[in-house]
Amino acid sequence: MIRPSRLQKQVLSLYRELLRAGRGKPGAEARVRAEFRQHASLPRSDVLRIEYLYRRGRRQLQLLRSGHATALGAFVRLREETEEPSGRVGPGNLLEDGDNSRSSLDSMRSLETPPQKR
Repeated sequence: MIRPSRLQKQVLSLYRELLRAGRGKPGAEARVRAEFRQHASLPRSDVLRIEYLYRRGRRQLQLLRSGHATALGAFVRLREETEEPSGRVGPGNLLEDGDNSRSSLDSMRSLETPPQKR
């Protein structure tokens, strides 16, 4: 049997700490479990990604432990509410991360600047 690495032990410890800190806060435990399940299939060799997620989890743990946190939620953007029918980005509208279209900043720039003549 392979012994767990130091990083694996740290990740498991973080998981337990997040679950403890999330007790009594609506949505926290379910969110922690879902986040860890989502990234459970990362290969052990992807150390940079694992370390990044570990640091992100540590910051979330600090926020959860602070007295100001009453719940743990997630920002969810629904496609129907964020995109105009024409597909253009207007003030207050955001495109989803998965879109292969231009970024919202580029789209807004193109709306403001007229095309240049050659």
